[in-house]
Amino acid sequence: MSGLKQLVRFGWEQALSCLFPVVIFASLALTQMVTLPFLPRYDWLLIICLLMQWIMVRSGLETRDELKVITVFHLIGLALEIFKVNMGSWTYPEEGYLKVFGVPLYSGFMYASVASYLCQAWRRLDIKLVNWPPFLVVVPLATAIYLNFFTHHFWIDVRWWLAALVMIVFWRAWVTYEVGGIKYRMPLVFSFILIGFFIWIAENIVTLFGAWEYPNQTDAWSLVHLGKVSSWVLLVIVSFLIVATLKQVKEKTQQGISTEHY
Repeated sequence: MSGLKQLVRFGWEQALSCLFPVVIFASLALTQMVTLPFLPRYDWLLIICLLMQWIMVRSGLETRDELKVITVFHLIGLALEIFKVNMGSWTYPEEGYLKVFGVPLYSGFMYASVASYLCQAWRRLDIKLVNWPPFLVVVPLATAIYLNFFTHHFWIDVRWWLAALVMIVFWRAWVTYEVGGIKYRMPLVFSFILIGFFIWIAENIVTLFGAWEYPNQTDAWSLVHLGKVSSWVLLVIVSFLIVATLKQVKEKTQQGISTEHY
């Protein structure tokens, strides 16, 4: 029975951590079923995302530091979206006033929602890193993974080499998290795969609601290729490495300030 209670607690904390992604899902479904007046659908989605971010910060559900991280991810995601759309990887077929090079500005929030989940879960579950690799290894690896999303269009796709590097670099790394005062731990690589798989499931839902459209979904919706799981796992790795690095930098800065005051 205690195990069931812990599972419910864990599920509740996860649900709270997913609040921003859930709002995006709900907004996609609502705007698909109901035509909102005055503005195109993509523009309404941007307004809803901005409003939700404001509510989360004002209510204390999200800290200002977390908002900064989410903003960085929005810009990183938007840059990737602009490139991918113009390379023909997918499209945003509907009209919108707030589109840049064929990409609606709300799309960056799809990536920001991943960062929002990581930041929220990190705080709510009191996540700690065990055997975390050196900064000089983590940053170049995250950079290489992100750049490969661009360069594989012009050069070879090295995602599997990068995945192998991730396995080697993080083989001994764990994350610990706390639920109801009890600590648990999970291999970091497994957590990457798990989150990436669930994002792939989410991607199938959002494409069904018309968030974006792959070439094979132009005539009718179809399941997103299972191979996309590898892309999402790599994106999760980049996201996690950025959030983890920023968390560590902040902790060291705070420790330095405390030492100076002492």
